[in-house]
Amino acid sequence: MSGPAEPLPTLPRVPPAFACQGLEKRYGGKLALGGVDLRVEPGELIGLLGPNGAGKSTLTKIACGLVRAGAGSAEVGGAPAGSAEARAAIGYLAELFRFPDWLTADELVRLHQRLAESDGGAKERAELLSLVGLEDAADVRVGAMSKGMQQRLGIAQALVGAPSLLLLDEPTSALDPIGRRVVRDLLRELRSRGVAVLLNSHLLSEVELVCDRVAILSAGLIVAEGAPSDLTRPRGLEVETETGVRSYPDATREEVPEIVAGVVGSGASVYGVRLLESTLEDAYLEVLGG
Repeated sequence: MSGPAEPLPTLPRVPPAFACQGLEKRYGGKLALGGVDLRVEPGELIGLLGPNGAGKSTLTKIACGLVRAGAGSAEVGGAPAGSAEARAAIGYLAELFRFPDWLTADELVRLHQRLAESDGGAKERAELLSLVGLEDAADVRVGAMSKGMQQRLGIAQALVGAPSLLLLDEPTSALDPIGRRVVRDLLRELRSRGVAVLLNSHLLSEVELVCDRVAILSAGLIVAEGAPSDLTRPRGLEVETETGVRSYPDATREEVPEIVAGVVGSGASVYGVRLLESTLEDAYLEVLGG
């Protein structure tokens, strides 16, 4: 007769890529953060939204260790923000950056390899430039690049050393539609690799397309948080007929078959049915009072 089954080993707890609790910061008499709680899991893509002065940049700089919090706690991968361990786990691209004009793309990434003490060598540089769509621009100098190319190069340097948390401040602000699609595809690829991304942006349409969750800040506080779909709401139904579009502003999804059957039963031909839903921009403006 066999003995009692051996207990299963306890799996080690995976710390969040970033977590802060009760985070506060003042600059003199000005409140920048008034007690922020936020958690970003590995492989999660979070959009950080809010008007200018809401506290987004301060939160990002505390995560980087560039600013010290007045109260509360902030950790990166379980290590205190600003510690050597936390800094090694972070990739960062500021909104306003400037790279030396005389360096080529390859030379710039090599410089950041030295700064990050990465031993990835030429293989890492080639992979990163390819990842941001600059595989044919390794020998192009920064001064000869468009703003969009420089923006993508900035993302490449932020990925040196395979960080587990990527902090991006307005990464698509200077990009054309093709460049924005490249960055969206890149962010999805990073998510599949388990890299967490905290994305600070004013382009709500971009955030809505790619982020798992959003956190809206106002006056140093998170005033709304959740998946983009959770923050939007239904806005009725439109049915296109041969005489025009009929609107049903209070209709729900469950009522669609009955409404369409009623339209057809009245003798009209139905050419299209469209469920309406508010956008993330609508939800953002509603939360912030218009």
